[in-house]
Amino acid sequence: MDVLTYAGFDPGKWRKKLDKLVEAIGRDDFRSADLKKLAPTTYYRLKLDDASRVLVRFVRHRDRTVCLVLEIIEHHAYDKSRFLRGAKIDESRIEEATPAQARDEAEPVRYLHPGRAAFHMLDKPLSFDDAQEAIYRQHPPLIIVGAAGSGKTALTLEKLRQAEGEVLYVTLSPWLARNARDLYHAHGYENPAQEAQFLSFREFLETLRVPSGREVDFATFQGWFARHRQQYRFTEAHPCFEEFRGVIGSRPDGVLGREAYLALGPRQSIYEPDQRGAIHDLFGKYRSWLKENDLFDSNLIAHEWRQLAEPRYDFVVIDEVQDLTSAQLALILRTLRTPGHFLLCGDSNQIVHPNFFSWSAVKSLFWADPALAERQTLAVLDANYRNTSEITRVANTLLKIKQARFGSVDRESNHLVRSVADAAGEARLLPDKDAVLRDLDARTRASTRFAVLVLRDEDKEAARAVFHTPLVFSVHEAKGLEYPNIILYRFISGQRGAFAEICDGVDAASLERDTLDYRRAKDKHDRSLELWKFYVNALYVAITRAVERLYVIESDQAHPLLRLLDIRAHGDELDMQAAKSSREEWEREAQRLALQGKQEQATAIRQSILKDRPVPWPVWNEELLRATMRQAYDPKQVSTKPRQLLMDFAIWHHAENHIEAMVEQGWPNAIQLLRRWRDGSADRARQSLKTRYFGLYDRNVKDVLFQCDQYGVDHRNVADATPLMFAVEAGNVPLVEALLDRGADIAQRDLFGQTAQSYALARAARDADYAQGPFARVYPLVALPDLDVEVDGRLVRLGAHQGEYLLFQLMLAGLKTLASLSYNDDISDVSRRAGFDAAYLMRNIAHFPRAIWHEDRRKRVYFNGVLARAEIGSSYAPARKLWLRMRNGNYLPNPALRLRVRTRAGEEQWQPIYHVLNLAMVEQGNGRGPGRLGPAYRFLLEQAGIAPAPPPPEIY
Repeated sequence: MDVLTYAGFDPGKWRKKLDKLVEAIGRDDFRSADLKKLAPTTYYRLKLDDASRVLVRFVRHRDRTVCLVLEIIEHHAYDKSRFLRGAKIDESRIEEATPAQARDEAEPVRYLHPGRAAFHMLDKPLSFDDAQEAIYRQHPPLIIVGAAGSGKTALTLEKLRQAEGEVLYVTLSPWLARNARDLYHAHGYENPAQEAQFLSFREFLETLRVPSGREVDFATFQGWFARHRQQYRFTEAHPCFEEFRGVIGSRPDGVLGREAYLALGPRQSIYEPDQRGAIHDLFGKYRSWLKENDLFDSNLIAHEWRQLAEPRYDFVVIDEVQDLTSAQLALILRTLRTPGHFLLCGDSNQIVHPNFFSWSAVKSLFWADPALAERQTLAVLDANYRNTSEITRVANTLLKIKQARFGSVDRESNHLVRSVADAAGEARLLPDKDAVLRDLDARTRASTRFAVLVLRDEDKEAARAVFHTPLVFSVHEAKGLEYPNIILYRFISGQRGAFAEICDGVDAASLERDTLDYRRAKDKHDRSLELWKFYVNALYVAITRAVERLYVIESDQAHPLLRLLDIRAHGDELDMQAAKSSREEWEREAQRLALQGKQEQATAIRQSILKDRPVPWPVWNEELLRATMRQAYDPKQVSTKPRQLLMDFAIWHHAENHIEAMVEQGWPNAIQLLRRWRDGSADRARQSLKTRYFGLYDRNVKDVLFQCDQYGVDHRNVADATPLMFAVEAGNVPLVEALLDRGADIAQRDLFGQTAQSYALARAARDADYAQGPFARVYPLVALPDLDVEVDGRLVRLGAHQGEYLLFQLMLAGLKTLASLSYNDDISDVSRRAGFDAAYLMRNIAHFPRAIWHEDRRKRVYFNGVLARAEIGSSYAPARKLWLRMRNGNYLPNPALRLRVRTRAGEEQWQPIYHVLNLAMVEQGNGRGPGRLGPAYRFLLEQAGIAPAPPPPEIY
């Protein structure tokens, strides 16, 4: 068996012993290597000597299995392993593994280089082909051109790991940026030589200044354009939107004035010269409309905020660069400390966003610097590791048609794709007949492996009348997605004229070659490509979303484009089995789509497939509690039910101020409970509530999942918490894993803004057994990768590796109970507590796993240093201003901050921090105003949403 080593792995003093192990594995001598499986993980270990081990795993490509050497673990310290991430390993109980077991359990991979001895690792092992390896060794500036499935994103992330200093990965799509971040930090990867940021372009703008209002999208633009349709009958909304974004507003040096716009060449605009004056007038109305309706265009913002962009980053990666305009690209590159320290990658054949992108326009940004222009390298990745060979053939044929009809767009896009997939795949043409559509719908509607694509958003309604799957997308929505099976519905028949123009004058003979010869269009005044580019690119994107099979539904089966693509009709009969996905698979798909911003399809899954019902029990949400408080504090109220409900709420959430308020009203139950609070009555009352409402979360899995089947995986229990939150607090690891596997959302918040991560931190802070027990396995599963706060109008992103991140999360988790009698031993100190100090934040920190909190950060001096450097008024750079010092050593979150949160409807919003944490409810007594934390909280309530000022000395 071959042995590969992790790129950059240096065995140091262990080299000779490791070489012996490699030789033993090479001759399949697993007994000499003492191979054993580290259950319950997927990893194995080799015995290096009596005290040290080598962590390995196995992968398989076709009939070849290889052993991957990951790291050396000295002195049996498995808890320090980067890959094991704190998993508990009892070496005395593990069993010897056999070669057959290793081969059977090997993870399949798409490619293994036949001769290279090193591999890379993101979320899974990677082996670079020769082209990828050559690019990996290139120095910037670098431009990578690669089709979907070429591995360009993985390659760029490995290139990013080579950089030092402050580094940035940026792309248009928020989902792609988050996915890249997760891949980059997979398996606990850290690079102490760099500070890495992963941002969408919108988030990049927010690091300069958070724009006011909402970003305009095409649907909103289309509604506005319809009001002007009578005066602009010569155009449609789509080309007009592209002209605004990709021509008038795209130049790096500013928005085109009227004269400059009228003077553009024939192939620099969609419109004829005599139409441009009216279009520029409409553009002026567009800008006024944006301002009047609190909307913004990120392209125009890129011009307005150019002066805010200062050199900051030492290296920048821009992914899917074709989705950005030159103005946006220039703004990003302006933040580079050293010109040329960048990597751009993309595929101009996938342009479906309105931006008039071309690689020549990108390169022109650099030609102003001759030295930079000479140094830049452009590399092409032509392998496709995702799509089957038939799908790749159809996509390549479309590229040949595009080139034959319009000439070469540029040299960089003048290549075909080479499929390396094992499977042949299939592309089928089906007639647009009722019987065929009903049959296809019946076989596919219940499966997550089939998606329906249409050309435009307005075409989805007709598709939904035929196909009852919730997975119906327009091309704009589908970009970035992939499914095993794609159904293209009336793509060509719905736009017969446009697609006829695309293949006009192209014959089958011109498509027989296997390469694309570079040639420009003969007529420099021919604007055909600009007019029809959207259609051909949209079809290319739609085809390449299909990993295995493509089903093309068209009424015009004799359309010349279908003949040229050689997608053949196979009659009306379907030779596929009906497919049905499990509820769990649909739940995961809904969560995946929600995270990608595809709320329409995620909601459709929940409504049409999952059919979640409302919970039948009352939920202690804000609406119920405020109504209950009005009744409980009403002296005329006869019933004790409102008071009992409020007391249950107060006991569960440690909100003793409500009990004190009822004591003042003379309610006997409250008087008795508060009198005996410290002798265990509160704990017994809370345990009684747990038994009554929440006991099933402790060791149960089946009953909780049964409730999820009825009410949804993120349904709310009585305490307004999701099942995941209570599973985390209970330390029920199997339940946590089961809920996450079904798509539970770790970003959901309860009444007090607490996430599942908050529940884990709160329990670990008060319970040492939990902190050194299930916390190690639970916390990495539910910890948010980063935290976005708005400080002084700018986005500050706190990554999990930064010192401020954990302290801030501990504050968010502990604010609700900061003044609780149940959480503090010294009652007299509670009444004076002004905020969080280092000692309070460090509770049980010594028991936190190393993978969560490094050993060198467990000292009080470190906590005090982080608190001091991130307070308002600190001279530390960068000045994060995360908390307000209430008195010496005591801090509370800065009331002027806003947090980015995802609402229960799935929408992301900036909200004031004390609105998220529901400070008003924390402080609410019987309408008397602030409660136990009196002075500190009163000050925060007064300051919330207002520029912070230091508290007046007389408060204390």
